Amino acid sequence: MSEHQIDAQDVRIFCGQSHPALAQGIAQDLGVPLEKSNFRRFSNDCMEVQLGASVRSRTVFIVQSLVKPVSDHLTELLIMLDIARSAGAISVHAILPYYAYARSDKKDAPRISITARLVADLLATAGATHVMTMTLHSPQVHGFFSVPTDVLTARTEIARYFLHDHRLEKTIVVSPDVGHAKSAARFAHMLNLPIVAANKERISDSEVQISGLFGKQVRKYKQALVYDDEIATGGSVFEVCKELVKNGVERVIPICTHGIFSNQALDRLRQLSQIVEIVTTDTVPPPPNHSANLTILPVAPIFGEAIWRNYTRQSIGGLFSYWQDPETI
Repeated sequence: MSEHQIDAQDVRIFCGQSHPALAQGIAQDLGVPLEKSNFRRFSNDCMEVQLGASVRSRTVFIVQSLVKPVSDHLTELLIMLDIARSAGAISVHAILPYYAYARSDKKDAPRISITARLVADLLATAGATHVMTMTLHSPQVHGFFSVPTDVLTARTEIARYFLHDHRLEKTIVVSPDVGHAKSAARFAHMLNLPIVAANKERISDSEVQISGLFGKQVRKYKQALVYDDEIATGGSVFEVCKELVKNGVERVIPICTHGIFSNQALDRLRQLSQIVEIVTTDTVPPPPNHSANLTILPVAPIFGEAIWRNYTRQSIGGLFSYWQDPETI
């Protein structure tokens, strides 16, 4: 039985169609059922959703990762939030393990949208009174939300996995770019390892150029843990791994929270024999028929813990993404 028991009569958990397995894991961790929802499309392609249980005067949690097709899954979520609000829920919590639009966090070209902020506004407008997500692409995205928002981290679980299952002699942690160096530094601190950051220039959505590595020299290290928030096409990680191999690193392990692995990213990474393992979490559905060297760590217990603490009015500071001193591993 879960140690995070909450009143099943007071709480309702629903999910969209993007990642029902994760939603089921969260519900099991909390000891409550995952309620059914009905989805259908009309002949004009409009979407209809019906929640399968009463939410009146209840606390409602709706789980939906924004994975392909992102626009459909976002629309599903917005509809479900609106249903819960209009059906009399006392509070409505949007649980987005993967917030895809977090990468659209700045206006770096004329006449484009800062879509991360737009989607945050849409969630609040649709009825979310609270948002919970994990590892945003950049810290400033947190400030785009007008409702209370908790950004969780899987860093502790990933660090525990390496401390318990890996030899870390002559190992260095590598951040693919300077912008993510703080997050990588927190991870390195938990493992008591040194860190280095790459100098990355993005050419396109799938192409980057690495001009060198900053910080400690990597030549004296035999193993590198490349720590990033997300691997989509694998361009950044692949180029960093090549640079590490060029500098004498014999074993490379890419690590990310969100393993999108689009456009044959895993095949791309397998081109380097020095990549002995890839570690990610299940914030998004795992790729079909993935190889044995892909390790997927569960995040349902992290979300279950955070939801339970929120429900019981406890601090979630130790689970917070930007907190300097995560809870003991």
